[in-house]
Amino acid sequence: MDIQPQAIHETDGPSTSTSSTRNTRRPRLWSYLLAGLVGAIIGGLLTTAIVPHLIIGQMEGLQLSVPSSGGFWEDGSSYSGIKSTDYTPSSDPWQVVVDAAERVSPAVVGIVNTKAVYDLFGRQYVRDTSGSGVIITSDGYIVTNNHVIAGDSRQLTVFLSDGRTMEARIIGTDPATDLAVIKIDGSGLPTAVFGDSDSLKPGQLAIAIGNPLGMEFNRSVTVGVISGLDRVLRIGDGYMRLIQTDAVINPGNSGGPLINGDAQVIGLNSAKLNVEAVEGMGFAIPSNQVKRIVREIMETGKVRRAFAGLSLMDRTEVRIYKPTVKIDRGIYVYDVVSGGPAAKAGVRQGDVVIEFAGHTVNDVGTFVALISELSPGKTVKIKVLRDGQELEFTITLVEAPSDTR
Repeated sequence: MDIQPQAIHETDGPSTSTSSTRNTRRPRLWSYLLAGLVGAIIGGLLTTAIVPHLIIGQMEGLQLSVPSSGGFWEDGSSYSGIKSTDYTPSSDPWQVVVDAAERVSPAVVGIVNTKAVYDLFGRQYVRDTSGSGVIITSDGYIVTNNHVIAGDSRQLTVFLSDGRTMEARIIGTDPATDLAVIKIDGSGLPTAVFGDSDSLKPGQLAIAIGNPLGMEFNRSVTVGVISGLDRVLRIGDGYMRLIQTDAVINPGNSGGPLINGDAQVIGLNSAKLNVEAVEGMGFAIPSNQVKRIVREIMETGKVRRAFAGLSLMDRTEVRIYKPTVKIDRGIYVYDVVSGGPAAKAGVRQGDVVIEFAGHTVNDVGTFVALISELSPGKTVKIKVLRDGQELEFTITLVEAPSDTR
């Protein structure tokens, strides 16, 4: 059904009957509005005065469910309760970092190497370089990076946390792993505890302590995470598997500890990737590697290197020097030392090493890093490809001759 709009007729002026109707309705409309306004004001006042008292009265009859003297863990077991008034949330979420730094910092030292250097004209002058170190025995043995104490050193000065300075002597160095042990004469010195670097996982807390830019900023603490593991880089005279961290590491931090939240040394800060547009890529020598090298230096004054008797090529080198050889993984064996450990085990020239000591191998640097972590006499498994077939051999490593890996 269509509804037609009602026509509205306008006249030149209001009629008498229309004016009378409007005058009658206007007072009645204003009275309604006034009554409504007064009612709203009165209702608001009553609500404000009465309702809060009613709510409070209801709340006083309720029993809160927060236990004050006991409760249950998620597994249902009870615990001897802690009153809510006894618990104060920590205002510092970084307290674990504070505690770990306080425990390890006393064992962190500054090292100033006063050494002779020469200019282009052969003129000699003395220059100080600085780094960090960690006290590992209460009678004064200290581990640091080899590059901290390297050069024509005239004096090594160690700065202790208690403000004392002592002269140190070199016990032994290992340029291949960039590690060195020095000694000061002392007793009752604070020492650091070393943890297990093999148990690390990316994302774990990492705290670096050291002396960036010299003694003026001694025992600086920076915080980050373990960014990565098994990063193979060339350090010193060889390759090493390193811990990657985004904890800030600056010049002078070298030789200082990288620690976890339990105040254990998990690495020795060694290098920073200093490339334009790259931030937060520092590296540390794993603690298990440090412990092995330090132990050998302290016992014998040197480090014995393991030797497998293999000459190896990366795939990029194979494409250049052995273009007829096609490999898509592993590293190529282009020579085997006659009578050496690998030859005795059955490895042949032309084999492709794909696994060594339980680790996948795809470049020579990784192989060198892995064997540098092993001692002579160690027995390891090696897996090779030969004519498309995987073969596994057992190699007993021997001590490396000089200048060999």
